[in-house]
Amino acid sequence: MVVVLLASCGNSRKQKTVKVEKYAFDLQAHRGGASIYPENSIQAFQQAIEMDVTTLELDVVVSKDSMIVVSHEPFMRPGLCKTPEGEPVESAEEYNLYEMTYAEIKTFDCGSLPSEEFPKRKNLETYKPLLSEVIQLTTSNFRERGTRVSLNIELKSSPETDNIYHPEPEEFVRLVLLTIKNELIPVYKITLQSFDERIIREVNEKYPMFQTAYLVNEGNVFDNITKIKSVPKIYSPYYELLDSLQVKQAHDMGMKVIPWTVNEFKDMKALLEMGVDGLITDYPNLAKAIQE
Repeated sequence: MVVVLLASCGNSRKQKTVKVEKYAFDLQAHRGGASIYPENSIQAFQQAIEMDVTTLELDVVVSKDSMIVVSHEPFMRPGLCKTPEGEPVESAEEYNLYEMTYAEIKTFDCGSLPSEEFPKRKNLETYKPLLSEVIQLTTSNFRERGTRVSLNIELKSSPETDNIYHPEPEEFVRLVLLTIKNELIPVYKITLQSFDERIIREVNEKYPMFQTAYLVNEGNVFDNITKIKSVPKIYSPYYELLDSLQVKQAHDMGMKVIPWTVNEFKDMKALLEMGVDGLITDYPNLAKAIQE
């Protein structure tokens, strides 16, 4: 990002351009920009690409037939999804995606119900896409626009839900990377992120060509990285955990710092002043005012 100021020169009518700061800034559309279109939908991702975000942030889970599905939860979320019959889903336990084929998953509408969290969001009938579809979308836009957006893919897993909502880390990572390989997206355009330290270690140890982002919602940078015993390329904490010292410590350890999920303009400005390397936000349109 280049921040440009127009400064007057004495009484002269001429103005000169002064470049006061220049650095790479990674603007990540959280779930494609959940405040604008239904989260993790093709429509959201397309809109974010047209807004020239740097990265699409998305979540993936695994279906019964080993397809990589873009979804924040490993189940049909009440308040978000409707059944093929048009009835709102009432229970999180009712539809476990790991026990459903993708053909079954795709028949659910997860976009037309109004969002209490994002009342100005555009509601429309849509489905949970495959990761392969999102990659294909970025490839199509690359051919049309000449620039390719990056993907920050969160693998949703935990030790407590192994083989209930998802496979164990080794298999989960293998399936995701198989999809990436089949779609021929450049490795440098992919980040694999997770709260599950096992996922981070699996990727770092076996697939070091991929960069990882460690998601955290508590603690400090030193304790968190010591715990996982594997330094990721990106440290990605809940934004309220950060201060200037935490950012500096992460940088000193060789990591970029990209906090989540930053939705207030004042918080975005404060974090940039701390020296973060990017932001994950539901409001990429708001963050664009800072990026430009």
